[in-house]
Amino acid sequence: MEKKREGVIERTSQIVSDPYYFLHFMAFFSYLPIRSSIAHYTSHRLFDREVQAFLAFLMFSAIKMVREETWEAFVADSLLYAKIFLIGVSLVMDYRVAVWFSVIFSVVYLLAQQPAFSKLGTAKKLTPMQLEDLLSDGTTTKYWLIEFYACSSSKCVRSSRCFPELSITYSNNLLSFGTIDLGLFPNTAAKFGISLAGGMSQLPTYILFEKGVEVSRFPDFYVDATPSLPITKKLLCQHFELDRLLLDYINGS
Repeated sequence: MEKKREGVIERTSQIVSDPYYFLHFMAFFSYLPIRSSIAHYTSHRLFDREVQAFLAFLMFSAIKMVREETWEAFVADSLLYAKIFLIGVSLVMDYRVAVWFSVIFSVVYLLAQQPAFSKLGTAKKLTPMQLEDLLSDGTTTKYWLIEFYACSSSKCVRSSRCFPELSITYSNNLLSFGTIDLGLFPNTAAKFGISLAGGMSQLPTYILFEKGVEVSRFPDFYVDATPSLPITKKLLCQHFELDRLLLDYINGS
């Protein structure tokens, strides 16, 4: 109960302090004064459409709440639905209002980016040089699972909570977790066979190293590879057999 309360407080403070959430909040809030000044011309019809849009939004949001694994992905989808429904309702009021909101949301998209999950869990934030040293150093853990990401990639933002939470569960003396921001070190991508073309569609990329040698990766190793499925903890756990590695550690293998 205490953790849930802390989570709510953290998300509320994030909404107030982060430009992405604050600008969206102000954009949606601006609907109220606009409605009060225009809506009397189409009050009955507009109210019916508002109720329909609100119920549809609740239904889609509930579905996403069940399906999405991370808060970031749920928020991204919910905001998208809210924008669509708001613009649709605005068309009933006045097409110029719909155009206004379309422009506002476009400006917000250009000015602010959805923040990624900020905590690392037990993963280490690495530079390319630090990664090279860790992979070549025989005294470190046998396995290293590395996440290559970029904060400018929406896929990375949506899945940003998965890797830290996996690291908390599976990190041990046999397996360590690390992250490299390819937005800061783009030249590192080519060295590990990661393409940044096509809007960084290959990101995030995860590579498992055993004694400094790559043994597995997701997505697969070829230029046009893109994750066909949403990144989830279950997907990564199964792909890299993290349960098996944890059992190996427990059994002393």
